[in-house]
Amino acid sequence: MNIDSIKNGYVIDHISAGQGMKIYEYLKLGELDCSVAMIMNARSTKMGKKDIIKIDQKVKIDFDVLGYIDPNITINVIENDKKVKKFHPELKNELIDIVKCKNPRCITSVERGLKHICVLKDKESAKYRCKYCDSEV
Repeated sequence: MNIDSIKNGYVIDHISAGQGMKIYEYLKLGELDCSVAMIMNARSTKMGKKDIIKIDQKVKIDFDVLGYIDPNITINVIENDKKVKKFHPELKNELIDIVKCKNPRCITSVERGLKHICVLKDKESAKYRCKYCDSEV
């Protein structure tokens, strides 16, 4: 298999095997007007298997969701064929419109247009709770 290197863009690496499509959907990568390559179940000496996503353009992407999905993910920023920055996503104190409360009695399930806000309650276990009804998400 041959996937070209990218000149300018992002490489999202160290994604737990099988989580690549979830990240693709959360980041809405299908809506981008550039090449996006997803490599699934790639061999990794560190992880055994992993997924990798390559985005062939510097576009505005909200990487906040990646800390929620898996804080061990690595994001590499590529400029002029060189890696210029490497970082791990952080757990944000609030996630806004990233995940939805599943509590059917929550006000967010009744009020249309209300932002879904989840607040970080436990950083160690990465537990978020709905700001309105305090249900775990």
